[in-house]
Amino acid sequence: MTDRQPPRRRVPGPAKPGRPGSTPRRPAQGSRPAQGARQSARPAARKPRPAAPRPAAAPRPRTIRLGSPRPRLRLISVGLALVMIAFVVRLLQVQAVDASAYAAKAEKNRYFSHTLTAERGAITDRNGAELAISVDAYDITADPSMFTAKATGVQDAPEQAAALLAPIVDEDAADIARKLRKPKSRYALLARRQTPEIWKQIKDLKNAFQEEADKAGKSSVLSGVFQEPSSKRLYPNGDLAAGMLGWVNAEGKGGGGIEAQLDEELAGKDGKITYAQSGGRRVPTAGGDENPATPGSDFELTIDRDIQYVAQKAIAAQVTKSKADRGYVVVQDTETGELLALANAPGFDPADLAHADPNALGNAALHDAYEPGSTTKLISMAAVLEEKAAAPGTHVTVPNRLHRGDRLFKDDVDHPTWYLTLSGVLAKSSNIGTILATQQLGKTQPQANEVLYSYLRKFGIGRPTGLGFPGETAGILAKPEDWSTSQQYTVPFGQGFSLNAVQATSVYSTVANGGVRVEPTLIRGSKGPDGRFTPSPEPKKSRVVSEKTAATLSRMLQSVVDDDEGTGTKAKIDGYRVAGKTGTANRVDPKTGRYKGYTSSFAGFAPADKPRIAVYCAIQNPTKGNYFGGQICAPIYQQVMEFALKTLQVPPSGAKAPGLPVEFDPKD
Repeated sequence: MTDRQPPRRRVPGPAKPGRPGSTPRRPAQGSRPAQGARQSARPAARKPRPAAPRPAAAPRPRTIRLGSPRPRLRLISVGLALVMIAFVVRLLQVQAVDASAYAAKAEKNRYFSHTLTAERGAITDRNGAELAISVDAYDITADPSMFTAKATGVQDAPEQAAALLAPIVDEDAADIARKLRKPKSRYALLARRQTPEIWKQIKDLKNAFQEEADKAGKSSVLSGVFQEPSSKRLYPNGDLAAGMLGWVNAEGKGGGGIEAQLDEELAGKDGKITYAQSGGRRVPTAGGDENPATPGSDFELTIDRDIQYVAQKAIAAQVTKSKADRGYVVVQDTETGELLALANAPGFDPADLAHADPNALGNAALHDAYEPGSTTKLISMAAVLEEKAAAPGTHVTVPNRLHRGDRLFKDDVDHPTWYLTLSGVLAKSSNIGTILATQQLGKTQPQANEVLYSYLRKFGIGRPTGLGFPGETAGILAKPEDWSTSQQYTVPFGQGFSLNAVQATSVYSTVANGGVRVEPTLIRGSKGPDGRFTPSPEPKKSRVVSEKTAATLSRMLQSVVDDDEGTGTKAKIDGYRVAGKTGTANRVDPKTGRYKGYTSSFAGFAPADKPRIAVYCAIQNPTKGNYFGGQICAPIYQQVMEFALKTLQVPPSGAKAPGLPVEFDPKD
């Protein structure tokens, strides 16, 4: 028995990769064993021992595979492309399609525009005395966007600013605050036409607040307050000629009188300035555009300031003394038709309309239509003389009462039967005598009415004066076929139709001018921005009666003043021959439309031998003292006429008035 060594136990090495539990493959027959195998080779006939069971292999860990980045990159690229396309489209819209619109918005926010108010033209009298002028002033403005809490650091900046400004500019604080509480607005007008002194107060206050705000690094509540150059209308003579001049309203437009009539020429043409601003301040280097304003024209009136003053003072005193509703005085150059005075009482201050009596506004001498009474008997006498129906010495028997139509007519005073000449009828202002005289104008009453109507129209009754004055009345004159039964007999002595004071004055100027009517004028001419004076067109002229008739009427009117039996003796002027006529008419109450009270008047011209000036005075509804025209208006006529004659240096008359007989002896 051979000693055999016990077989070695084979330590299993690491299993080769393969399925779990698989037996290691033997090398194929005839193949060359590996080096390790050769060294440990065993006899081929030896059956190997079964290997010990191997432990089961651990499960392989699950591997996370990264997704492909390409889809995500594509999605991001598409998104970025869409964003860029949107930016490009918007850029094209802003810079190409809507470029002008956005540029305009930018300009609007950057540039500020405001109106340059034209200087209003002055109004002077015939001698250059200033009646209405314009002086430098400021409109107080604001930029509401500078009053926000963000801009000022104050929540109630509009209210604080309004409380500071209101007492200075005399405006309501709540109204100012309301204008400032508009943050989207860049402009607000707080007060118009403030004096330089007012703006200085605001400026000083603004600077004081700004100093305090600068210390805190903020804007003050007054930083957004500014000024714009403007002008303020002044009337140096107060209420003198106010009814004629009118006034300028808060918008700078003429509100009445000459200011309204000539508003376009007086106002001129406003300009405009545009400039860049930052923080409410002008940027001088940013350029701008300025269209300068064209100043208005100056106008020279026919009025004489001194004569106007005396006339206005005289009528105002009598209206107060008589406790009348109102009164007016008109002074006219008989040769040229120029009005030298146009006075009204009561008056008003055109610079202080807030305290004016509404009933006193306007020009009553042209606005009031009233029945004139006996002053228009001159027209009846002119018709009788021109138609040769009677002469100054024609006898007229005047009873105490006269029955005509449906009425019984009388004179102002009861009297026995008067035996008057035609001149005496005018001197005593007899209504009955005038009715009897005008009946001679036609074979029938309708024919006489037609003739009288034609002369009323020729003298300017029932039609505009030619002044073109705002609100002027043409009066009321019905056609003769429409006259009532009573009108046929009242029209000859001044009742039953109406006129204004300038029309009444023109009647006497026509007679004084030799029977030629010259349309009244109020404007002598204008001076434009170039300084060149342009006279007004010549007024229209028309012959109404012959020169002979006018001369006869003048002599008859002198009897009214010079004869002791006349009604106008209080109108006498030493050294001058005076022609005139009184008037006392029943007055229609505008409230009731019925007769109540009287219209007292006096009209005339002087020197009667060489006429130069006509004066007319009327007082409406005198309620205290005497109401006859010869008593309360003749003295005013005398005062105004005497001053006007001396002012114009009219020489006294060279001879006494020719006496015309007033009465006749019925026995002769």
